[in-house]
Amino acid sequence: MTWLNDINWNLDGLVPVIAQEAGTGKVLMLAWMNRESLQRTVSTGEAVYWSRSRNRLWHKGEESGHIQRVSDIRLDCDNDVLLLQVEQIGGIACHTGRQNCFFQRFVDGKWKAAEPVIKDPAEIYGK
Repeated sequence: MTWLNDINWNLDGLVPVIAQEAGTGKVLMLAWMNRESLQRTVSTGEAVYWSRSRNRLWHKGEESGHIQRVSDIRLDCDNDVLLLQVEQIGGIACHTGRQNCFFQRFVDGKWKAAEPVIKDPAEIYGK
């Protein structure tokens, strides 16, 4: 698959991926992909990432049900960042139960939560 060779993978064989909500343009999260996760994303139409913390492939929503249906994939001008346009099922992209992972705002020298929790993570993950 020569299209995979067009990507400038980092030394760990990964590329950063920005997930953006297709309808609003809101940035939902940043994750990582390797070749296999990108191939699976393309073949299934759903976001599959490489989880650095789990050290394995991670089908977004596999535990929470909050999958990402991919409508478009773009590669930046340096060929080292991917942008996924997604439909975020359930409206929650963050494991904290928020719409997106960028909910902390820097205010007066501190990080403060600026986005509400939509659903308690204990309800989502049963922990």
